Amino acid sequence: MQKIKKLVFALLVIFLMSSCSEYHKVLNKGKNAERYALAEQLYKEGKYDKAIPLFEKVVGPYAGKPQLERIQYMIAKSSFEVEDYGLSSYYFTKFINNYPKSSKLKEAAFLSAKSYYMIAPKYSVDQLDTYKALEAFQGYINDYPDSELVEEANKYHQELTYRLELKDFEVAKQYYHTEYYISAIAAFETFNEEHLGSVLKEDALYYKFKSSYELGMNSALVKKSGRLKNAKTAYDKFERTFPESDKIKSMKNDIDQIDKEINSTNKQLEKLLQNNN
Repeated sequence: MQKIKKLVFALLVIFLMSSCSEYHKVLNKGKNAERYALAEQLYKEGKYDKAIPLFEKVVGPYAGKPQLERIQYMIAKSSFEVEDYGLSSYYFTKFINNYPKSSKLKEAAFLSAKSYYMIAPKYSVDQLDTYKALEAFQGYINDYPDSELVEEANKYHQELTYRLELKDFEVAKQYYHTEYYISAIAAFETFNEEHLGSVLKEDALYYKFKSSYELGMNSALVKKSGRLKNAKTAYDKFERTFPESDKIKSMKNDIDQIDKEINSTNKQLEKLLQNNN
């Protein structure tokens, strides 16, 4: 029994070595037709990592031929399956541009968008691929509104949109925490203008008020009243927009402090004016 197992193992090793040798022979010295045939076979078997080098060998020789449409699609899909999303995004985009009437166009459009989504970075770094993914998903949603993948496309689109919103929000919030209140106010105003339906809007309006509050309370006497009145305006907008917010209570305490400070400031200014006269 042990001898039979050893024999089976030896035959398996010989078979695998032979297969590997045959693969490299076709890859390195095979004719283009052989490479294409083996690549397609490996693609169908799900051996995408081995299929890709063969497809790359025949892309050039089949340029301008009918087979190139299928080759470009299969190399893009193979790259996606092995999680090389940078390469799959490149090939899917190229496929879409080259074959706008292909029967595979809808699937390619979705996988192109998802490829960009998979390589899109976290919100704290450059968002070029995020913008590409958003554009690709929006294009898919517009072109294929009845597709069974629209719901998934919308989910990815919303997630990427939030990622961009969070980046802008965190930049503005950083200004607040580092006490650059004028910059924080401007950044939160820009955020609210550019992200009208954002789930972060409540926090953005809140931090705009807090920035205005801190700026006013720490301002020179001649600027204090005007800036504190701006803080009250920011509060009024927050209260109108989110009347049920749990932040209202603490903000009202700040408003009480603002009213006291404005009253005190006005008295000091009047006294200074009288002394000057």
